[in-house]
Amino acid sequence: MSTTRFLTGITTTGVPHLGNFVGSIRPSVAASLRPGVQSFYFLADYHALIKCEDPARIQRSTLEIAASWLAAGLDPERVTFYRQSDIPEIPELTWLLTCVTGKGLLNRAHAYKAAGDRNTAAGREADDGVTAGLFMYPLLMGADILLFKAHQVPVGRDQVQHIEMARAMATSFNHLYGAHFVLPEAAVDAHVATLPGLDGRKMSKSYDNTIPLFSSRAQLQKLIAAIRTDSRPPGEPKDTEGSALFEIYRAFAGPEETGALRRQYAEGIAWGDAKQQLLDRVDQAIAPMRAQYQALIDRPERIEQTLLAGAERARALATPFLRELRRSVGLRSLAPSTGASVAKAEKAQKAPKAALPAFKQYREADGRFYFKLVAADGRLLLQSTGFDAPREAGQAIRQLQQDAAALQALAPRLVPVDGVDRAEVATALQDLADAAMAE
Repeated sequence: MSTTRFLTGITTTGVPHLGNFVGSIRPSVAASLRPGVQSFYFLADYHALIKCEDPARIQRSTLEIAASWLAAGLDPERVTFYRQSDIPEIPELTWLLTCVTGKGLLNRAHAYKAAGDRNTAAGREADDGVTAGLFMYPLLMGADILLFKAHQVPVGRDQVQHIEMARAMATSFNHLYGAHFVLPEAAVDAHVATLPGLDGRKMSKSYDNTIPLFSSRAQLQKLIAAIRTDSRPPGEPKDTEGSALFEIYRAFAGPEETGALRRQYAEGIAWGDAKQQLLDRVDQAIAPMRAQYQALIDRPERIEQTLLAGAERARALATPFLRELRRSVGLRSLAPSTGASVAKAEKAQKAPKAALPAFKQYREADGRFYFKLVAADGRLLLQSTGFDAPREAGQAIRQLQQDAAALQALAPRLVPVDGVDRAEVATALQDLADAAMAE
């Protein structure tokens, strides 16, 4: 069964709200439990610097968003859960993408254009107050996605453009330097892509119209009471279309409950009664998670340990891939590799042999041991995850050399390589076995 990589992040600029839960946290947790899915979830604190200049707010938001995900059921042992700023390969990849991305593409980014339009409407220069960070936001988002070869990126409709831009960046890089990147796809759920806020606009920290996710019941009641409605009195039929109350209720209720409320709208439910039903439904969903959330907030060191462990797991993939990308663009050592002179002399003395696939075992900066299988033409066919000891990595290599069927048994310790199927790897292993028999 093929593995699909699923990646999503939340910017750490404020308190998590119901829109974050419905649009990102809840579907992310559900996706992480599906078979055949490899999930990556991150706290986008580099992105936060574009929008927020309050260090304490960014730190607090990082804690609150991490606690929200974990309280909602995210299992850090099943997924790769990390803080963006703990992965130095992300900003380095951002620069590599900067060098292959046309300025014209960034000019068309919605956020940048919107800032220019606001300035123009106010009689200011189009770029007044626009930072390079805002302008280059799509490049950083592209690096987030492409570094981990994500196949699916859950986004709202307003974020689809960023996925299209990431695809354009990947295509440009692949065209210049070879097929390194996977082309990601946007995964949009039509029902939960956006959730309305208190004023009917998209629930967003930018509009200050949010309902904090872990509000107490009393706070929830106060905020829901403030949701904007029209002036139609009890008994007069009401429209579900455009009703923020109804949209939020539908995001938390099943089809049967939603259908019942729709009928009550048609019968002229009083707005106060509709708000009471929304309060009860949201509180029913959130209440079981509140205690776990508070326990996590009270022990931030536990969250820190979880994030650092997730960063180690993420870098086990990011570090070798970034090394591959560096080599592809020419950022290479000038010194000859170890044993190059001996190899050159041996080549002069011996008759040339047909090139064969080869296993390469190595140790990473994280202290763990890895191996990869490289084809005769230099392509990466197989990449392992990290082993605690070189002996374990060596045993895995011997298993593969002796029996191609070991591919199935060792699958949990192997990282899928894009564009390479199991048959090609099995053929390479057979070539090695045949060569060993011939000797």
